[in-house]
Amino acid sequence: MTQYGTWISYSGTAKIMLALVLLAAAGGVTYAATRLPLPVRPARPGEAAATFMFVTLGIAIAVFTGCVATYVKAAQREHVFHAPPVDPITPVTLSCVGVIFVIILLISASSLGWGVALGSAAIGALAAPMIFEFPFDLIIMARIYPPIPPDPALYRILFFAPLFLIEVVTLSLLTVSPAMRLSKAAFFSFALMLAVFAVWGLFGFAYPSAPVPFTLNLVSKILAFVVTLSLFLPIGPRPARRAPATSPIDHGHVSRPPAV
Repeated sequence: MTQYGTWISYSGTAKIMLALVLLAAAGGVTYAATRLPLPVRPARPGEAAATFMFVTLGIAIAVFTGCVATYVKAAQREHVFHAPPVDPITPVTLSCVGVIFVIILLISASSLGWGVALGSAAIGALAAPMIFEFPFDLIIMARIYPPIPPDPALYRILFFAPLFLIEVVTLSLLTVSPAMRLSKAAFFSFALMLAVFAVWGLFGFAYPSAPVPFTLNLVSKILAFVVTLSLFLPIGPRPARRAPATSPIDHGHVSRPPAV
């Protein structure tokens, strides 16, 4: 088990099971993409619900900031705190956030106007990293290193509970945008991201300090942004059905020739 980084790598049977679970999840998402009537636009929340979501997000961020400070103080008190290693993926994440913001803004402005498009681009740019982070955090949460005594599980909950709330609420905010719709491309992209996670799992889901984990981390992060972009790509309207020709019989009467 590798202890370099902020989580302990999977090993032995655990990494095989992780890869199988992730492959099964990828297969489930792929199957759903073939069976669901896509594309579909989710129901948009009302003004009160949207306001509640934004307020909840703000509170969750504030709580998470306080929990992180408590977590760090406990690690320092127990003399297990260490500076995290270099994170090589953060520059890529920040670059992708900027790029996807611009793309969503440009493709939404023509149909929604610049004001609405700006809000949609901001929501999309915020949600894109969360598509990666939510399953990623589920995978590593029980393996955070170093454990903090006297109750490592309690401190993990202290750290991850508000973080999961931030991720879920941010993803829920996608429904606020009138430009967002679920598409087959989004489902397939997400399934591909989970498949890359599965390959990463075979390598222990190790911290991206070596070339292979770094590459798999990078590819899966980019795929998360592809998923988000697929949610905002314009989809042409379905061709309208031709109305069947009507006849007088269809209306319950038979036409008569005009009287002479």
